[in-house]
Amino acid sequence: MYMDDYRRWLSQELEDPALKAELEQIQGQEEQIKDRFAVALKFGTAGLRGVLGAGTNRMNIYVVRQATQGLANWVKTQGGNQLVAISYDSRINSDVFAREAACVLAANGIHVRIYDALMPVPALSFATRYYGANAGIMITASHNPAKYNGYKAYGPDGCQMTDDAAAIVYAEIQNTDVLTGAKTIAFDAGLAQGLIEYVGEDCKEALYDAIKARSVRPGLCKTAGLKLVYSPLNGSGLVPVTRVLRDIGIDDITIVPEQKDPDGNFPTCPYPNPEIYEALRLGLELAKSSGADLMLATDPDADRVGIAIRCPDGSYQLVTGNEVGVLLLDYICQGRKEAGTLPEKAVAVKSIVSTPLADAVAAHYGVEMRSVLTGFKWIGDQIASLEAAGEVERFIFGFEESYGYLAGPYVRDKDAVVASMLICEMAAYYRSIGSSIKERLEAIYSQYGRYLNQVDSFEFPGLTGMDKMNAIMSGLRADPPAQIGGHKVVKVTDYRKPEETGLPSANVLIYALEGGATVVVRPSGTEPKIKTYFTTLGKDLAEAQAQKDVLAQALKPILA
Repeated sequence: MYMDDYRRWLSQELEDPALKAELEQIQGQEEQIKDRFAVALKFGTAGLRGVLGAGTNRMNIYVVRQATQGLANWVKTQGGNQLVAISYDSRINSDVFAREAACVLAANGIHVRIYDALMPVPALSFATRYYGANAGIMITASHNPAKYNGYKAYGPDGCQMTDDAAAIVYAEIQNTDVLTGAKTIAFDAGLAQGLIEYVGEDCKEALYDAIKARSVRPGLCKTAGLKLVYSPLNGSGLVPVTRVLRDIGIDDITIVPEQKDPDGNFPTCPYPNPEIYEALRLGLELAKSSGADLMLATDPDADRVGIAIRCPDGSYQLVTGNEVGVLLLDYICQGRKEAGTLPEKAVAVKSIVSTPLADAVAAHYGVEMRSVLTGFKWIGDQIASLEAAGEVERFIFGFEESYGYLAGPYVRDKDAVVASMLICEMAAYYRSIGSSIKERLEAIYSQYGRYLNQVDSFEFPGLTGMDKMNAIMSGLRADPPAQIGGHKVVKVTDYRKPEETGLPSANVLIYALEGGATVVVRPSGTEPKIKTYFTTLGKDLAEAQAQKDVLAQALKPILA
């Protein structure tokens, strides 16, 4: 079957000569052919994601057209404005795929609002809501290596598409021939007919205004004298992040020169992920040489941000996603309480794999903390339920341990732009009172206990990777461990059992251990990995780290 598909692609007059050359290059190499054609990229709530190249198991213009035809078929059943918003980041072919998607939608009589230059995930979510669109498309593979690209689909609420809608779109995709099944017109023809329009300046400015409205202490940064090093990691964050920071009064911004301009090859960091030291290395070197107070880096689609803070001895400390989440929650609650703007019955939301330290901080301020499944759409779902009840302003903050944060309901996905603004404002505030982010973090640990949260990953590449991951998860369910690293398992929570958790079904296992530690085992939804999340609590960091190391070592034989 896959050989037939390969021969069919090879016989076509493909529009992209690079695809034709790739197909000719792999003639006679069955494993290479099988890898590209044995399966098709599956469309789910996270859309599509895959390696760039030729074939049904690759990201290319034909797979993008097919996916968009499936989306168009669904949109046409939805009534409403019959409009789709589109944005894209700096990845290889992101602009090409965005235009291809626009051409398919326009050929189906669906109106398109597309950004005239790369813009991040929060801008796409905002435009979807601003224009009352039926759906949104973001062309990105987030923080994956350069050889990947992807296609994120959003619903009319600006949140990633629901399971039900994604299932309908996927069925339509499967009924669409990948090479010939999508309708399409020329981009210029779509513009001329008024079916394709660019996102207006009014929408862009409204986004910036919505972000700046989330300031906790407006005007503070104008006099703070904060010195910042920032890296967009060759992605889409440069324009929006620097625009907002300059608007709030931060002018001393040094951009990492090698990572300033959009470049989908990511030449300085093969894995453009702000969770990883290598991605921040150049920024840290520049921060040290310039004496910056703070270093920020956003990932290619600018929905996540990593930070490093200057310590009293002049060194720089990377701050984890959990720590930044807790710091921002504490700063927002404390600042808004002081200003009298903390809403009654305020709500914060975090994922189930994020630190329980956030629960303790929220309780201290009288804020309700809700825990949801991993994936920011579940945080968006909580905002939507508050909105439906006419109480959307109760939502003050949401975060995931993987460096994703959102303050306010103006979008329904992670927003590194607002997070960058609030991190800088927080640094400016602590500096203005003779303190620092570092001192505040230590004070939080002193008050609530020394929590340690760390994540390990086990990779399962190739066509059999998913089968191995499923077998490991099935084995853990069939034969649950009675102890991990000498610590007795006192409770197992299986999120495949919604009747027990009160949340939708998910492939997640959480082990509560005697002594208070927890271990979470969860396959990634976007990468061939099983992730393990450890939370330990000690009298100091060394004790918490030692316990984590024992637990991780005990799990290795099961997951390796």
